[in-house]
This record gives sequence, C-alpha cells and structure tokens, in this order.
Amino acid sequence: MKVSVDISAEYKEPYAVIHTDKITKEIQRVIDVLGTEETPVTALKNEEDIVILKPNEIYMVKVENGDTVIYAKDRQYRSRKRLYELSEQLGKQFMQISKSTIINLSYMDSIEPGFSGTMLLKLKNGCKDYVSRTYLPEFKKYLGL
Repeated sequence: MKVSVDISAEYKEPYAVIHTDKITKEIQRVIDVLGTEETPVTALKNEEDIVILKPNEIYMVKVENGDTVIYAKDRQYRSRKRLYELSEQLGKQFMQISKSTIINLSYMDSIEPGFSGTMLLKLKNGCKDYVSRTYLPEFKKYLGL
C-alpha cells in the first residue's frame, strides 16, 4: 500500500483520502483505525435509570441466559443490544473470545491454560471467561504467540 502525507498550515483538522479499486481487509482496518471515535454506549439499564458508558469504562460484554450483560469496573448493566451490535460499536480495543463474550483488550490481567485447548482469561476487575478454540488463533495472533 502506498502512503503519502501532505503537511501544510492550511489544514486545520487532519483528514484522510483513500484511493482504491475495492475494499479489502487491509483497507477496512485502515478505515477502522482512522475513523474510530469513542461513541458512548447508551441504553444500559441500572435498575430504574439509564446509564451512558464510554468504551474505556467497559471491561467485558457477555450474553447470559439470553440477556446482554455489560461488566464495568465494579458494576453490571443490562443492554437491549445484541452482542454483534455492541462489538461493532465498541471498536478495535475489543475482541470476541467466544460465541457469547467480548472483552476489552486493555483490561487483560492474566491467561491460564484451560481444558480442551482453551485458555482462561482473567480481567483486572476480576471477571474471567474462556477463550474458545474457535477464537483462540486470532487471540494468540494478537498476543504474538
């Protein structure tokens, strides 16, 4: 991929233009990185009120008994959104580790070998879940293993 940067005082805000014949995985990654803005996650129920969380406040998102549960540092919230919707909204700092779980990569604490080729991932807030074999190759790639 060719890259060029034009630096000039006439530009008050940076912007990017991509010239391509098709959207490839590489181009989509660039778009995701350049276009990422933290968007608040809305409609999270906390008993009777609605709480707005930013992505950096979320440690893990998990589907439990049909409900989408969002784990923050020391609280849990329920959302009406589906897991894939939250995954798209949260951005690149999150990774799906199983069919029902997304984690914030910034809050990983430790990893232990699990049963049947899985890994037990522990987060800094005490949450833990298994990285399933389906998602393990991508997870290992992220860790450089």
